[in-house]
This record gives sequence, structure tokens and C-alpha cells, in this order.
Amino acid sequence: MVDVGAKPVTLREAVARGEVRMKPATLRAVLSGNTKKGDVIAVARLAGYLAAKRTHELIPLCHPLSIQAIDVELKPDRGRSVIEVESRVRVEAKTGVEMEALTATAVACLTIYDMVKAVDRGMTIGRIRLMRKSGGKSGDYVRR
Repeated sequence: MVDVGAKPVTLREAVARGEVRMKPATLRAVLSGNTKKGDVIAVARLAGYLAAKRTHELIPLCHPLSIQAIDVELKPDRGRSVIEVESRVRVEAKTGVEMEALTATAVACLTIYDMVKAVDRGMTIGRIRLMRKSGGKSGDYVRR
């Protein structure tokens, strides 16, 4: 792991996004709550929270962090037949939370897939990316 001992503690925040594309009928089932495994949106949100907190166990060189805030938002887009996932993670620490935000997004997307794969195995998970980050030595980043 990278030695962050000499770095100052700063407020750091990262936002990541991704999406799950599915058939319109699958999205309707998710939104109506008509899935065998239950409330897809609520479970995916919870999975994202848990994943952010356990990122250091999944990504070999990530530092364990005492995360102060996690928000995972899932937005259905009926026109595109997509559920967009956005994860925001904040911490006061010596290292950033980009990986935690990306992991939360990826796991929320995977959870959606898992919960409705019996209905639509053709779903596509994609466009997982860092949207912005703030804090730390490298400063702010905003995807253009």
C-alpha cells in the first residue's frame, strides 16, 4: 500500500455513475415491485452502501476508511429503459474515496442485474465512471 502517513487529513468527496440497461418490460417490473426477489431499488441502494464500506476488502491496495457519508441514488429513465446509479462518498482522511464511490456504483448495478436476471439476462451494465472528486493533494476533478 502507498504510505499516506505524511499526508494531511482533508475533506474528500467522490461521485461515480453507472447504469443498467434493460428491456422496457423489465424496467416496468422493477418499478412496479413485481419481481420475485423484492424491492430492487431498495436492495441495490443498500448493496451500494455496504460495498463502499468494504472496498478495502475487495480492492487489494485500498486503505480502510472511516466513511462519514454515503449516498446511492437510483434513477429510472423509462425513455432509455435504463436505471442510472449515482454514488457519492465523503470522508475526512489522508486518502481519497474514488474507489469507494466506484465500487458502490458497480455493486449497486450488479445487484440490479442479480435481482432481475431471471426475467432479462440481456441486461447491460455500463458507463461506470468517476464524475468528480474533491480534496487531497491532486485537487478537484470534474468529468467534462
